[in-house]
Amino acid sequence: MTTDKQIGRKKKSWIPGLLIGIAIAYLALVQYIPAINVFVQAFKNGVGPFLSNLNKADFLHAAWLTLLLALISVPINTVFGLCAAWAIARYKFPGRAIVLSIIDLPFSISPVVAGLMIVLLYGRNGWFGPWLQSHDIQIIFAFPGMVLATAFVSMPFVAREVIPVLEEFGKDQEEAAKTLGANEWQIFWRVTLPSIRWGLLYGVILTNARAMGEFGAVSVVSGNIASTTQSLPLFVEDAYKQYETEAAFSAAVLLALLAVVTLVLKEILERKTRIKDVE
Repeated sequence: MTTDKQIGRKKKSWIPGLLIGIAIAYLALVQYIPAINVFVQAFKNGVGPFLSNLNKADFLHAAWLTLLLALISVPINTVFGLCAAWAIARYKFPGRAIVLSIIDLPFSISPVVAGLMIVLLYGRNGWFGPWLQSHDIQIIFAFPGMVLATAFVSMPFVAREVIPVLEEFGKDQEEAAKTLGANEWQIFWRVTLPSIRWGLLYGVILTNARAMGEFGAVSVVSGNIASTTQSLPLFVEDAYKQYETEAAFSAAVLLALLAVVTLVLKEILERKTRIKDVE
């Protein structure tokens, strides 16, 4: 004989399935179908046209420029993130909360606004514009401005991933190494860095993905000049506006593959982190 509780459970059994269905339908409309359509449009005429689009001079320059932006901004933000994480996790100082808020600023501010901020500082009529112009230094509508914009939007990831790892790790092993005669550099390389390596790699991967995929801030400061200041995301937009849809989708496929690689590496690092926590 069924009880009231069993009847209640049977009535509620459809709720999880409904919620899962809603989540899958939402993801399909927002992510899965658009992502699949990019690949369909890129390969609808075969592999040959896809590869020929990847050999165009404008595309090659945009891809090379995007790679350069990542090669410069990722190491800079890695060093900054490590220094900031070390200072915040290891020391209590006045203004610590403000520093954390500033580090999180690129998460909350629009990339377009970030680009405008750089223009207002380094543009011809900006704060530093007259001095830069008198010394024949061009920041805006040039590669240095693109580096600044990319570094700004990708700044928080390493610091935000390393800070909680350092706080969880604590100071005991570092202090023990210090009592044994190790200097600060030896402590960092032999004690601290091995303990934070997975969090650091996770932050570097996210930083690289954001650096190579940034559009808004780079678009404002670069001028989007083909074969000059056009990164790969800007190339996608420009090619689509010029009705070169196959070229646009071909470049979009590469950016999508970058996202897939990022997700795979992210999952690998998360599994390694979980295994380490279990051990």
